[in-house]
Amino acid sequence: MSALTVSALRKSFGGLRVTKDVDLNVEPGERRLIIGPNGAGKTTLFNLITGELSPDSGSISLLGQDITNVPSRKRPHLGMARTYQIITLFARNTIVHNVRLALLGLSPLRWNPLMDLKHQGHLTEQAQEALKQVGLAQIAERPLSQTSYGERRRVEIAMALAQKPKVLLLDEPFAGLSIDERQDVQRCLMAIPRDVTMVMIEHNMDVALDFADRITLLHFGEVIVEGTRAEVVNDPRTREVYLGH
Repeated sequence: MSALTVSALRKSFGGLRVTKDVDLNVEPGERRLIIGPNGAGKTTLFNLITGELSPDSGSISLLGQDITNVPSRKRPHLGMARTYQIITLFARNTIVHNVRLALLGLSPLRWNPLMDLKHQGHLTEQAQEALKQVGLAQIAERPLSQTSYGERRRVEIAMALAQKPKVLLLDEPFAGLSIDERQDVQRCLMAIPRDVTMVMIEHNMDVALDFADRITLLHFGEVIVEGTRAEVVNDPRTREVYLGH
């Protein structure tokens, strides 16, 4: 059983087709890298997988279950989590509170408007464990506004990991990071156990090559190359549309 299967996925905005019969099969525990130039349709593909957009045709399966028509709010309950290219966090709150909020989304407690999250010890414990995974447990009580951009990236990853996903989608987690921050995030991702399948979008292939078991190259919404790192890097179509030579 595959962790994630996308079959003949199509999506158009007006007369512009941005996803053209995309097929994707990701095995459990795999690290899949999705690359392509700007406008290749990478983030649109993620938005379709997570249910933020509805496909015109095709299907999406998560852990053997067809989720094509499952609302986006329900997909985390089925084992899917995601980070975003543009970080959206609550800067006035502490790091640990941001992670608690991510956990609250999966808890029946979210329907209680009078609840004080600080008194929900089990949520705090889970949040601390997720922060430990990304190396931020020691600054859990720090306001997010007093953290670096790289630390915020790791907070976002912790928020996703706290939900105990089986499939984790990462949308350009290295975007905007310094060299040192990239190394911190890379170590964080490498430490995630293989019981979490990861699919990562990255524009900068040099940054992400070490991550990938297999690579999928998108161009104008189509999969044009797929294979191992060596196969994709050495394919002339990759050099033509992505590497520029």
